[in-house]
Amino acid sequence: MDGSGEAGRTGRGRRGVSERANQRDPERTRAAILDAATVEFAGNGMGGARVDAIAERAGTNKRMLYHYFGDKEQLYLAVLEQAYINIRSAERALDLANRSPEDGIRELSLFTWRYFLDNPEFLSLLGTENLHRARWLRQSKRLRELHSHLIGELADLLQRGKAEGTFIEDADPLHVYLTIASLGYFYLSNQYTLSTIFGRDLIEPANVGRWEHHIVHVTLASIRR
Repeated sequence: MDGSGEAGRTGRGRRGVSERANQRDPERTRAAILDAATVEFAGNGMGGARVDAIAERAGTNKRMLYHYFGDKEQLYLAVLEQAYINIRSAERALDLANRSPEDGIRELSLFTWRYFLDNPEFLSLLGTENLHRARWLRQSKRLRELHSHLIGELADLLQRGKAEGTFIEDADPLHVYLTIASLGYFYLSNQYTLSTIFGRDLIEPANVGRWEHHIVHVTLASIRR
């Protein structure tokens, strides 16, 4: 007897059990869809991502995906928003308000670099969205909410540094963050081409460590008196 029919029925049975379990736990289902969609959009971009692949990876079906997120574009926007929520939430743990100005800048620089290293899908999503000139991010109703605390805390850190004579008077919080983020983003987003062109493996641990030190040094040197 051909076992393929039995295997097919077993596979469908498992999916059915998984889907019924998901229906009983909507938060878990929603989180699973977001996780699966993050992988798919990061790997294939907005145009290449497949809803079928997302549903399969999440252990659900397209009907449930559309129930929670409406359509592919709304799901993609939800993935973008969640990506920003994740990094901004992690930044809060730095407790910049209770750090000295220089220590705060140092820790924010280290955190941002290490977050980029540990979350390459975040950089992929940023690359995709920039290719589309922030077409979907502009539609977010949570955009200001997601980012206001970062600039506010950074501005406070810089102001305290200016008051104690550590930082230059025209140090701008946005410029400081762009310095930190761009030094990390450019290095990692272009690691393959740059490694090939210059004959140095940029992702080799020793080089990663040296660049981490460079980010901190450059950022602090740009705002010190």
